[in-house]
Amino acid sequence: MEDKGRKEEEEPKGEDAENEHGNDAIGGDDSVRVTHLPQLYQNWFLDYASYVILERAVPALADGLKPVQRRILHSMMELEDGRYNKTANVIGNTMKYHPHGDASIGDAMVQLGQRELLIDTQGNWGNIFTGDSAAAPRYIEARLSKFALDVVFNKETTAWQASYDGRNKEPVHLPVKFPLLLAQGAEGIAVGLACKILPHNFIELIDASINVLKGKRPHIFPDFPTGGMADFSNYNDGMKGGKVIIRAKINITDKKTLVINDIPFGTTTSSLIDSIITANEKGKIKIRNIEDNTAENVEILIHLPSGVSPDKTIDALYAFTDCAVSISPNACIIENDRPRFLGVTEMLKIATERTVYLLQKELEIKKQDLTEQLHFASLEKIFIEKRIYRDIENCETWEEVLLAIEAGLKPYKKKFPREITREDIVRLTEIKIKRISKYDTSIAEAFMKKLLDEMKTVQHNLDNIIEYSIEYYKELKKKYGTGRERKTEIKSFDTIVATQVVASNQKLYVNREEGFAGYSMRKDEFVCDCSDIDDIIVFRRDGTMLVTRVSEKAFVGKDIIYINIFKRNDERTIYNMVYRDGSKGATFMKRFAVTSVIRDKDYALSRGNEGSEVLYLTANPNGEAEVITINLKATTTARVKIFDVNFADLAIKGRDTMGNTVTKYPVRKVMQKEKGISTLSAQKIWFDDTVHRLNTDDRGTFIGEFAGEDKILVITQDGEYRLSGFDLTAHFEDDIVLITKFNDKRVISTAYWEGEKKKFYVKRFIPELTDKKVKFISETDASQLEAVSDSSHVVAEIKFTKEKGKELPDERIRLDEIPVMGIKAQGKPLNYSKVKEVQLIADPNAPQDEPVSANDAPAPKSGNGSKDDDFEDSGMSPIEEFKSKVTEAPKKIKKNEPKVFVSPPAKKQSAAPPALPVLRPTKSEETPPKKRRGPSQTSLDFE
Repeated sequence: MEDKGRKEEEEPKGEDAENEHGNDAIGGDDSVRVTHLPQLYQNWFLDYASYVILERAVPALADGLKPVQRRILHSMMELEDGRYNKTANVIGNTMKYHPHGDASIGDAMVQLGQRELLIDTQGNWGNIFTGDSAAAPRYIEARLSKFALDVVFNKETTAWQASYDGRNKEPVHLPVKFPLLLAQGAEGIAVGLACKILPHNFIELIDASINVLKGKRPHIFPDFPTGGMADFSNYNDGMKGGKVIIRAKINITDKKTLVINDIPFGTTTSSLIDSIITANEKGKIKIRNIEDNTAENVEILIHLPSGVSPDKTIDALYAFTDCAVSISPNACIIENDRPRFLGVTEMLKIATERTVYLLQKELEIKKQDLTEQLHFASLEKIFIEKRIYRDIENCETWEEVLLAIEAGLKPYKKKFPREITREDIVRLTEIKIKRISKYDTSIAEAFMKKLLDEMKTVQHNLDNIIEYSIEYYKELKKKYGTGRERKTEIKSFDTIVATQVVASNQKLYVNREEGFAGYSMRKDEFVCDCSDIDDIIVFRRDGTMLVTRVSEKAFVGKDIIYINIFKRNDERTIYNMVYRDGSKGATFMKRFAVTSVIRDKDYALSRGNEGSEVLYLTANPNGEAEVITINLKATTTARVKIFDVNFADLAIKGRDTMGNTVTKYPVRKVMQKEKGISTLSAQKIWFDDTVHRLNTDDRGTFIGEFAGEDKILVITQDGEYRLSGFDLTAHFEDDIVLITKFNDKRVISTAYWEGEKKKFYVKRFIPELTDKKVKFISETDASQLEAVSDSSHVVAEIKFTKEKGKELPDERIRLDEIPVMGIKAQGKPLNYSKVKEVQLIADPNAPQDEPVSANDAPAPKSGNGSKDDDFEDSGMSPIEEFKSKVTEAPKKIKKNEPKVFVSPPAKKQSAAPPALPVLRPTKSEETPPKKRRGPSQTSLDFE
């Protein structure tokens, strides 16, 4: 207490306190010192921010690890004995190096273990699909993976530093010889800084690193462990400002069932199902119930009510649920104790250069070690063979012994790899007499020769370090690449318009006289079903028009004559209108479409004069043009007071056009005389192979003109066909091999491999009008579609395997003589021996009737991509190359490589060609059958 009192007396007070500490003093001897906030921010806050950025949240560029991850791996290496260790023990050992407790270490270790790259796990480590957490650390075990032992650790090339408490040594960075940061990805939030690096594919990173070493420009895109589909068009090399759109894989099982097999990265099956339930409750989508069958693989079944379109529901799931998510990367790393923003391409180059540097350093260390071994082996050989050890028999002191050995070795100095040191001589004195007596010169020379050979190999690798590094990467791919193929499919997505796919969850009502409309006015006139994000279009009696967002109840103008849902950019809905200009003006008629407008703005459809009135108005969804009867007033001086007018005689123009004059006399009434027929041509449909969707925008390959009940024929690689409508919301399979306009008289030719009889078959059939998928090849296991064509005149080109090392000439068979069979018919066997493949080509001698390929269709609209001159293979980056993929007509279907062929309508068939040649027996190998899924497990019912 006395010491404390003396210290308090020694503290400066009053003005002295202010002068010394820079703080204001309040009061007399009992003054209180005040520290201002700017000083706190200047000192403590900056220290804290720097610590969080450098030591917690952002990974280092050198090894791709955050400090806690590096310490976990170092601790596991300390405990490594080939067996599993309790995770709790690893966490406890890591606390020697990490100052933040066991919870942060345990969470980081679980994340490392779930990536299945560096840690070999045992027990329940959680589920990245369902979001289930791992078991307690005392129940699960781990050890370093063989990959980690090969790639991550090397004591001789590791720089060390003191741990936080100074009791231990920990690595500054681990000598990782692989782009680990890009393989694992990283995410962290620091003070004023964030990091989000997406994971990339293991095999693609190795291939990209090899390209870097070969001087080629690498192209890499993320690959997510949850699979799914992703659009990397705006990836921006992983830097800030980029965006990746990820979608779940949703397939149509039947008209009432959808199945989700892959989920977007960053979501779980639970969060995905919750978002679907929420969208259903809000009326954005309509579903009956959900079944979650997820175990080792994701399987979520979505059951739809009757009458709900599965194609439209898929788009709605992407628009309103977590079935589609957007991720914005932000590639930030720590380099030389400073945060730095780098693109993933630059990160890959730096990681590859560091790998080369570490490999070179390892070779230099190995060369030095071999040199030391050779040096001492040479010393030992001379020391024993020349009996230099006898020169020390008469020496009386230690110094004389060393000098005698040095003098004995001096004549042989040129035979040693390096200069002889005092340590070398001391080491010679430690050789035991037993070793000298049993020394074998031949064994020693063989050992030295082996060392020399190894040194030559090491020196060769040092002289060719780039080739050595390439071989190192290839060996990594060979040892650890199995099972690490890409899981996320690279695709280009079309834009989904929410108003076009949202379910009708409201009902639109109107009070025409008072001018109110909305979905809460249940006592008024019902108009139609709508959604709460729709726009409505309103025509008034005075010739004005308004487009506004639907709401519970809103004033849209009195004297409403027409109200409905507004479809933006709809060029096929045509409005036929007759109006009077002013109170006593002439009567005009016009036809127009309303494609785009400014919401909540009044538009005048007449000439805008006061007293104008709409006398007749119809909205025609397919451009129908009716005949109307005009009745003039009896008081007029016109000779003909009743006459007919046909809207089909008018051209369709803009909404602002004045129109054509009907009469200058007063009109009493206008009536419809005949319903109209469409004056629009059939709708032209294109198929965009990039996004696998239909469009009317001249994108992709032209299929044909569609109207009414026309259908599209789709043939897939599994030997099935189905018919689809030409609705632009329709979804199509990824493995399409033929898509064309359906014609119930067009013959389809096909060649397929029959799995049970192990031979090729050909047949011709006419698809039937059905709403189900139909299998047209054999249903036995291992049966596969080989080729298909819808040309009128087809030739089967048969290629054979080599016989006694000689190429056999191709055989061509004209298929026109084969009769048209039923869909379930087996067809005609190709009884040739050693058939390798069968292709169907258009008969060059027949009239030109072969289908055109996507390249021959009307030119598609150009994209935004530019050619990359540095990409050696095709001149394009993978995204550009993917977008430009089109297939040529008809050709052999390669396994696991779906091709799309779009065909125009067929022409008339000509006379039949000659008959088939004689057939002979065949033998070929069988392909394994496809795997099937298991039964349902749980369900969530909304009814």
